[in-house]
Amino acid sequence: MTSIEQKIQSLLRRAGTARSRDLVAAGVSRSELSRRVAAGQLVRVARGLYALPDYEIGEQGALVMVAKRAPGVLFCLLTALRIHELTTQAPFEVWIAIGNKEHPPRLEYPPLRTVRFSKEALTAGVEIHRIDGAQVRVTSVAKTMADCFKFRNKIGLDVALEALREARRARKASADELWRFARLNRVTNVMRPYLEALA
Repeated sequence: MTSIEQKIQSLLRRAGTARSRDLVAAGVSRSELSRRVAAGQLVRVARGLYALPDYEIGEQGALVMVAKRAPGVLFCLLTALRIHELTTQAPFEVWIAIGNKEHPPRLEYPPLRTVRFSKEALTAGVEIHRIDGAQVRVTSVAKTMADCFKFRNKIGLDVALEALREARRARKASADELWRFARLNRVTNVMRPYLEALA
């Protein structure tokens, strides 16, 4: 195995996918990447993103692709519910939050559903998770619950209620945390009857 092959294998075995700039930084030229794709030794899974031929893009792989192509993106709503294992919904889109004046990332795959958050809502209740070796930013359970009620017209009130019941049953969010984010999102009046019913 050549040193180039070792570098490629090392990067891709660890994380599943790698950006072209990371491969170039590791000493692999862009022409070498093109040659290996043509020879079937690498697969271009999206613009500027490569994997080994046996790489399978599952739900987790789609999240990693988004995180690598748009570093700093925040996963929210239905995608956050899936990460926290709080819903039976399987969204075909990846839900992300961006600032009110930001431009959404343009990706060929996977399809994105973009929601705009205020500056405070974009930074409060953010957790870092590791998925397939990549760091991803996701709203916390309590923040996700408040977001679901705020955007209930986009995701459906039934989805928000199912997630809230499951979060309380599994004790993934305390009442205090839920109230804190309900206040931040200005949905205390909407959430109050449901939280009181579950208390």
